Amino acid sequence: MKVAYLTVGPVAENTFIAINDDGQALLFDPGEEPDAISQALADNGADVKAILLTHTHFDHVGAVAEMARRTSAEVWVPKLERPMLADINKFMRFPGLGPFESYDAEHEVEGGERLELAGFGIDVYFTPGHSIGHVSYSIPEHKALFSGDVLFQGSIGRTDLPGGDHQTLLDSISMLAEKLDPETTVFPGHMGPTTLAAEQASNPFLAQAR
Repeated sequence: MKVAYLTVGPVAENTFIAINDDGQALLFDPGEEPDAISQALADNGADVKAILLTHTHFDHVGAVAEMARRTSAEVWVPKLERPMLADINKFMRFPGLGPFESYDAEHEVEGGERLELAGFGIDVYFTPGHSIGHVSYSIPEHKALFSGDVLFQGSIGRTDLPGGDHQTLLDSISMLAEKLDPETTVFPGHMGPTTLAAEQASNPFLAQAR
């Protein structure tokens, strides 16, 4: 598996592309700048078969509708946050940003699913705490976790937005650490990739869990 990513939008969100040997790809959290995302897909020879969303904060979904049109790929959204994606501007809480295009996703996930998409086996984990319906996507064969805004290099997702809760977020991280290989690479929604082992060893926000 090859993973490419680009950072888009005013709050520097990571959009990830996971590509198999045949060029089939998954697109995670297309946040903004559809032209830049399309160029990254072309540069990597990526044929997107599915668009997977970890959560529906504006910086992770701003280009969903446009990328769905451009790729003809269907969209998977956390079940509890489907209404936000379907009427995104109603839930925008940051003046001066947007408007964004809403999208009625074709599929819902809520954790516990096993998806077979683009040649990958994907385990879906319910990881609330940053947002009410947040999920994370694991590709265990490649020891990869697309964590959205759950876990970052040396940090964790903010919990001061609606639906956020600090202890719930720590519980979600602890669950991931328990279920996944410690050498799993974490591809986060902001900042660079890391590993579960590195964050368990040194992330100051996880001291409570340790």
